[in-house]
Parts: sequence; C-alpha cells; structure tokens
Amino acid sequence: MNIDTALKEAMAITGAVGAAVVDYDSGMSLGSLGGGDWLDLDVAAAGNTEVVRSKLRVMSALQLNDDIEDILITLRRQYHLIRLLEPSKRDTSTLFLYLVLDRERANLAMARLQLKRIEADLVV
Repeated sequence: MNIDTALKEAMAITGAVGAAVVDYDSGMSLGSLGGGDWLDLDVAAAGNTEVVRSKLRVMSALQLNDDIEDILITLRRQYHLIRLLEPSKRDTSTLFLYLVLDRERANLAMARLQLKRIEADLVV
C-alpha cells in the first residue's frame, strides 16, 4: 500500500484523530490526514522527530543492540503513537508512522496491532 492508503487505514482505527508518515532525518511529513484546528500535524511531526532522535542517541550511548518498535506518549486525553518503519519496508532508514488517538474511544492494544499491520503493507 502507498502512503495515502496507509493514512486512510490509520484513520480508520477506532479513536484516530490524526496520522502522518514522517522522515525523522528532515522532520518533514511525507503525508498526513486528520488533525484539525487543535492538532497541527506538521508541527507534531517536527516535534516527534526530536523525540525519535533523542531516543536513538540514548540507545547509542547505552550501546543497546536493538531497534525501536514504537514509542508511546500518553496524555490525559490522547495517545500519541510513533512507530518506526522496519528496514525491509523503507527506502531510507528514517521514517515513522505517527498516530494520534482519542484516549476515551481508542483501544491502545488494538491500535498498536493495526498500526503494525499497516506498516507491514506500506511501501514507500
């Protein structure tokens, strides 16, 4: 599936408020859907780029021989889920899926499973 289809699938996840595919090397969004007046996905993409870069620096400093699967940021009313794309499914090693969920409507475990399935089918 392409980026547009992946974003539509992500927005079909129960509780989805916004979704984006982001390059954390540049901080730029390759595509986004949803958001609205109170959630600027371009700003969120750039900000979460720093989250990913920071975690990668810490992992390097700790000499962890592992990969990030996803990063969860829990707010009082939202979940922000960052899922790094598997190396076999990307042209570059710097892409992640970003999904914002309404915490009252979302099932976090199901959303993670669905995002993993989207990632597996995504071709960039």
